[in-house]
Amino acid sequence: MQDRPLPPDWLLEQGLNRDSPPVQVHRGDCWNKGKRTRGISLDEARRALMEGVKACGVCRPDSALGFLES
Repeated sequence: MQDRPLPPDWLLEQGLNRDSPPVQVHRGDCWNKGKRTRGISLDEARRALMEGVKACGVCRPDSALGFLES
């Protein structure tokens, strides 16, 4: 029996097509993630949030990463 790979810590939810910008950043265990997500690194998650990609309102990756809303 093979072990399942661990889920990524952070997810980037893509837009409807490949030319669409990313929609949201999620924590890896978020129940509200969309179907069009891919695993990303900690640095990629931080960069996406700094560049204006919306943080999921359910799992709040912005809070986990130390970003505070102003």
